[in-house]
Order: sequence, then structure tokens, then C-alpha cells
Amino acid sequence: MPEQISNQISNPISNWERLRKFIRENCFLKSDQPIFRLTSGKMSNFYFDLRRATLSPEGQYLIGNIVFDRFSELGLSPRAAGGLTMGADPISTAVAYCSFTKGKPIEAFVIRKEPKTHGTMKQVEGNVDEGDEVVILDDVLTTGKSTIKAIEAARAAGLKILAAVVLLDRGEHEGKKNVEAQGVPFYSIFRMEDFN
Repeated sequence: MPEQISNQISNPISNWERLRKFIRENCFLKSDQPIFRLTSGKMSNFYFDLRRATLSPEGQYLIGNIVFDRFSELGLSPRAAGGLTMGADPISTAVAYCSFTKGKPIEAFVIRKEPKTHGTMKQVEGNVDEGDEVVILDDVLTTGKSTIKAIEAARAAGLKILAAVVLLDRGEHEGKKNVEAQGVPFYSIFRMEDFN
């Protein structure tokens, strides 16, 4: 293994702290004016471009391990984890890869924004079946709209939802409350105050 990679993996700083630093340095954009349009349509003076973390090699390593460990801390043993494309896609695949290396495989699945209009006509793609216990994943929570859409689609496919886990809860617009109103326990890896 190259020395640089070996040093990154064996770094004594916690994975959570390493990911927080990575996000702060590479993904956190801020302005004096509300120039960033969020998925909800609302304008904000800060934005987290988490694709820079979720699609990077180091980010994949850290996210896979952190989310997998969080499942264990919470006592969650899902058969699969996934969410609405595309925010959840790299997170679920990172968790699936990490889980296999630890001998406790968790399948990844993808929820299309709309069901396919051809082939199997599925909205939920992956190695999951009706009755499977799953965790819904997302990258950022603001209003909770995309997480709720994923919950509704997973339920329509007959999946049993254990919880929803997001990388970052912006702590705005009652997103957490909106998700919990669906009868789903909600957890986040980071909150906005972790970056203040």
C-alpha cells in the first residue's frame, strides 16, 4: 500500500473529525447575501456542496465507515440502505462496500425520482424485496422533502423502514420534525453547528 494512503487510513484523528474537516474545507460555501438556491426553492447565504465529499475517494472511505458505525451504535441491522437518487447514491454504495469489508454486508438500493416507464417499471432499484428492513439515507436535510419522498417510495415497495440517516441536518424549516412525522426515527451525522 502506498505510504500516503497507509497514513490516511491509520491517521489517529477520528473519522468523524476528518470528515468534518474535509467538508469544512471543500464543501462549505458561504456568502454575505442569500445567493444559494436550495432544492426547496428557498435562498440561503450558505451551501454545502456535499458531492465533493460523497464522490471523493477519501470521502467515500470516511462516509462508509462513519455511517456503518452509526448503524451499529443505534442498534440498526438493516438488510439494505439507500435513498432518493442522487444524493443518497454514493452514500449507500460507500456503506455497502464498507459493510462487506467488515463481514456484515448491507445491500445498497436506489430510489428513482419517478418509476421507470419501461422494463420492470420499478422505482426502487437494487437487491431488496418486499418485507426487507432498510435505512433511508440522504446527504442534506433542509425541509425533509426528498427524504420523505424516499420514505414514501420505499413503503410503496413494501420495505420496512428502521430509520432515516442523513449526513448533514441544516436545522432549518422543521426538516427533522417533518421526517419524524412520517413515523420514522431520524438521525444525522453532522448538524449545522458542527461547522460554525
